[in-house]
Amino acid sequence: MSDDERDEKELDLSSHEVVTKYKTAAEIVNKALKLVISECKPKAKIVDICEKGDLFIREQTGNVYKNVKRKIERGVAFPTCLSVNSTVCHFSPLASDETVLEEGDILKIDMACHIDGFIAAVAHTHVLQEGPVTGRAADVLAAANTAAEVATRLIRPGKKNKDVTDAIQKVAAAYDCKIVEGVLSHQMKQFVIDGNKVVLSVTNPDTRVDEAEFEENEVYAIDIVTSTGDGKPKLLDEKQTTIYKRAVDRSYHLKMKASRFIFSEISQKFPIMPFSARALEEKRARLGLVECMNHELLQPYPVLHEKPGDFVAHVKFTVLLMPNGSDRLSSYPLQELQPSKTVDDPEIKAWLALGTKTKKKGGGKRKKDKKGDKADELPEAAEPTNTTNEATPQD
Repeated sequence: MSDDERDEKELDLSSHEVVTKYKTAAEIVNKALKLVISECKPKAKIVDICEKGDLFIREQTGNVYKNVKRKIERGVAFPTCLSVNSTVCHFSPLASDETVLEEGDILKIDMACHIDGFIAAVAHTHVLQEGPVTGRAADVLAAANTAAEVATRLIRPGKKNKDVTDAIQKVAAAYDCKIVEGVLSHQMKQFVIDGNKVVLSVTNPDTRVDEAEFEENEVYAIDIVTSTGDGKPKLLDEKQTTIYKRAVDRSYHLKMKASRFIFSEISQKFPIMPFSARALEEKRARLGLVECMNHELLQPYPVLHEKPGDFVAHVKFTVLLMPNGSDRLSSYPLQELQPSKTVDDPEIKAWLALGTKTKKKGGGKRKKDKKGDKADELPEAAEPTNTTNEATPQD
């Protein structure tokens, strides 16, 4: 075995230390999500909530792995986003933005944390109201979360990425919803949030990815967005884009002084992970980011929108493909849902009945696997439940 192969092996899930770092990051991001949801109240400013989410992750990650010989990078792996109603994703405004939340808003919260480059990502949808969520809003939430449950059970060694793509589209259709196009689920590796193995959300002629098979010891961020609209979101205003990632394979000698200053700051503070333009000096950033973007030194994460009046839900979770089965690390309990649709499709029910853990030979005790094996109930109109999603973060 070469040194490169040995290093690669040591940095996958066969290393207990690597698994611990993923689980530590997941514990922090789950707590950060809980904090952000608690801050979501009518008239609260979105930018203030996003800042609190990022600050919590920075503080919590700063308290772990302090007394180690080798300096360990840790912190925000994706800035906190709070996308409201028909806004699909990536809304994380600048400090000067005055947008506030209103009663009844459908909130998509998206964030990620890393320890030593091992990333735990999470997204959750919350409706800003008391009492059960009903009607089409409940349908779109149930579609996203049921699709996430199915995906958790199909992402296992031997299955292919296309299996997951086809299944989540079938689940969404059962709730008379669409899976939103252009959303990709990526394999993750150390310091790599968007690896080469990809799961498409929707198959179409314009978007193709290589067929891939899931393998033991891999890690994925599974990203599912559902909509009551046509599922073809659009960029309405480039000025809303505030999240970027440095394109490490691109180089260009910038002409403007402001651009060189900003790019130097980005290279020092955010060499690999996505970042918010809030972290940069705002006036200089507005000038400098344009030239950086024109020469493709930065990859933007645009704010996308469905049509006004469409309901959109977002679920993202991190899953480890362990030897004993799939281990979903990031999640948050759902509100009570009373969807108008029921799922009677036998194939979907069969997927949900699958366990997430591998049975041990010899019929040994499996106490640890019991919760993971339980097929979560579907939220149905006749029998509403507040948890289609009972996966819990691992300590």
